[in-house]
Amino acid sequence: MPSAYASWVGQSVVLQVAVGDLRVPLRGVILGESDSAIRFRVGDAWDIDIYKPMILAVEQDNWASIVMN
Repeated sequence: MPSAYASWVGQSVVLQVAVGDLRVPLRGVILGESDSAIRFRVGDAWDIDIYKPMILAVEQDNWASIVMN
């Protein structure tokens, strides 16, 4: 069964991420995933791993298509 993140790989997204009481939107591209984390590219070359339990939502980044056009 494909994971919930498989359809988002390679797309510009906004992740809603929670750390403690802090909730932050992160704009970037999902590059791939492991069992416990996703690999996420912020900006042009900053790749980070985000643990899946920290992710509250994944949304399409509508601003990315406006900037690219």
